[in-house]
Amino acid sequence: MEMHLQPLATACFVSGEPFIEGARVASCLVRTTTLEVARYDVLETHAENFTPEGFVACRWVQAFKPRRGDENTDRTLKLNAENLFLTLADPATEPTIENTRLVQFLALMLERKKLLRPKGRSADGEKNLYEHAKTKQLFEVPVGELTPEFFIAVQEQLTVLVGAPKAKVVTVEPQPASSG
Repeated sequence: MEMHLQPLATACFVSGEPFIEGARVASCLVRTTTLEVARYDVLETHAENFTPEGFVACRWVQAFKPRRGDENTDRTLKLNAENLFLTLADPATEPTIENTRLVQFLALMLERKKLLRPKGRSADGEKNLYEHAKTKQLFEVPVGELTPEFFIAVQEQLTVLVGAPKAKVVTVEPQPASSG
């Protein structure tokens, strides 16, 4: 799963106020009414009153860091499942229902790809523990029920992020007319 995103903005979408280093920025990915994926970055102080038009796939909050001149922007704009998991599962990111569902699904996917290693459950049994293979960082992912409703909701979120699956084209060969 790979997608290309707009970079983190340098100013608040709501107020136009430039972000300063360390400012808490709320970001969200939205499928707009024109069916495009848009990223909105707003100061956390404005996030509560900001409601983008369209379907919100996920939200997260991060500290603003200005881009360095030598940074590979193409690489940072390419968001893959691993990067999205690391962003949404970061302990500094406040969990939402949408994020939790997406993090649970991504954890399953990344465990299958051996990018995350299961490390058991938290002491209270409420979270699965995973170790990121590259960084050795531990992540806590809420335990959830993998119901059909869960997968339908995740599918809708993923459709926003990576697009709808391509429809299969079925060709039907005309049958010769039978005589008789």
